[in-house]
Amino acid sequence: MQQVQTLEARSPDSPTAALPPSAFTQVKWMTCLMFFVFAMTTDAVGVIIPQVVAQFQLSLTEAAAFHYVPMLFIGLSGLFLGRYADRFGRKKVILAGLALYAIACVAFIFGESFLYYLLLLGVSGLSIGLFKTGALALVGDVSPDANSHTRLMNRVEGFFGLGAIFGPALVGLLIAASLDWTQLYLLAGLICALLLVMALRLDYPAYQPQQQSSIWQSLALVKDKHALGFSLAIACYVATEVAIFVWLPTLLQSYDGNFTVLAAHAITVFFILRTAGRFLAEWLLLRFNWTALLAWFGSAIFICFALSMYYGVAAALWLMPLSGLFMSMMYPTLNSKGISCFPRQQHGAAAGLILAFTALAAALGPLLMGLVGDAMGDMRYGFYLATGFALLLMLGLWWNHFVQPAARRLALGHD
Repeated sequence: MQQVQTLEARSPDSPTAALPPSAFTQVKWMTCLMFFVFAMTTDAVGVIIPQVVAQFQLSLTEAAAFHYVPMLFIGLSGLFLGRYADRFGRKKVILAGLALYAIACVAFIFGESFLYYLLLLGVSGLSIGLFKTGALALVGDVSPDANSHTRLMNRVEGFFGLGAIFGPALVGLLIAASLDWTQLYLLAGLICALLLVMALRLDYPAYQPQQQSSIWQSLALVKDKHALGFSLAIACYVATEVAIFVWLPTLLQSYDGNFTVLAAHAITVFFILRTAGRFLAEWLLLRFNWTALLAWFGSAIFICFALSMYYGVAAALWLMPLSGLFMSMMYPTLNSKGISCFPRQQHGAAAGLILAFTALAAALGPLLMGLVGDAMGDMRYGFYLATGFALLLMLGLWWNHFVQPAARRLALGHD
């Protein structure tokens, strides 16, 4: 009831002022499910890479392409195409992205070569960049202010976390049943086709598309200190996070202790804790200052990495998955605050820019770790690099807490 009253209290110019509560709920569910389905594939890469290495006899650096190729295309799509969510409206961009993603996923069953898979991963990355920027802008449309935007973003990313649990678990079941891991993509494509029908039939919040929108206007956001600041913070976080779900299974291959079952399911534990934390974040954000929460959680992440490097794989087995609990609210909170620094008419472009930094960090981080691991002969050295990313993140979050550089913009920019 409180939520409905909030909607009714908005000004007539609000994007959700004329949206019935039932349609508002449906839009939120559709957005949550979109994040769920693409997480099934992107966050399963950690358990797919060992299969690809064995199937095609690849080095760690070559196998890292399975992660950085889609991330690169997600980033390019967000940077160059994200503005179309502002120019043509959220619905058209979401429909185009979902259709392309469904086609790319289903196409996995029609070929079997490393280059063919990389091509499809590039196409799927391009499509994710499209419908994710549209969805992120849509989250802003149905949020009355920056604080509600942050809480809803954590809920949406919670469903991303559920997909990140489901995808790797399904790959594990497929491998155990001697089935091909590409069946994951077939299922994702079929779910996406259903989402496409759902997205086509839903009523969207009223939105007035921008008449003029150029790539130069989008790139100009890089000069904005708030956009750049949040983007760099997210880049440090993402480089730290992907280190775990891309390379932790490889790091733990050397573990020979008494907890081999945990070692085999460490990624799943990490995703479960990350997801639980995102749903818990809505409660935390109502009671504590977001800058303080992020600063303390950033410190906990660094401690998990530092102790893992100091005490070795036996400690990493426990501390790396535990870090997921502290990582949980990082990305959705930083992302929503960065987008909320701008008026709604720029949410697509802002989301695209942040997504570009996200994907760039997600691509370069694991690639650099793979290069270091190959050069030194042990992935442990790659995790030293990731620990450095965690240190930069912690320092940046404490600076943000004490200086509060975006406080005034967040109070003014959302509308």
